[in-house]
Amino acid sequence: MKLLPRASDPSQVGHFPVTHSGGGYFFDEVLEYRVWVHHPRGGDDSYFSFASYEEALAFAADKPGAEEPLVLVLQNEWVDAPLPGEFIHKNGERLTEWRVEWLKGSKRAPDSIDRFLRERGTHR
Repeated sequence: MKLLPRASDPSQVGHFPVTHSGGGYFFDEVLEYRVWVHHPRGGDDSYFSFASYEEALAFAADKPGAEEPLVLVLQNEWVDAPLPGEFIHKNGERLTEWRVEWLKGSKRAPDSIDRFLRERGTHR
């Protein structure tokens, strides 16, 4: 995979809360990469945090029960899709886990969301 952005503030890696996976189509910052681990003898799953995708991928390759890395992103503006074909522009700080491949082409620019909504013929 092409070189992915590093965490915007490496000193904060590992200090973010557990979040749910979400969409939103756009991100503002990469906060950290996470590797979730399912313990073979049961118990609660846990995750390990990294400043780069490459570090997370190397860890996941050597850790039994590890999933593929995810990325924790900050969204200051995003697109909510409560129903198929319905898109709503949202504002406010939101943290969410994404699949790493969703980063490609998803860094929000000032006009990203307006263009997205115009292309789909929806404004709300």
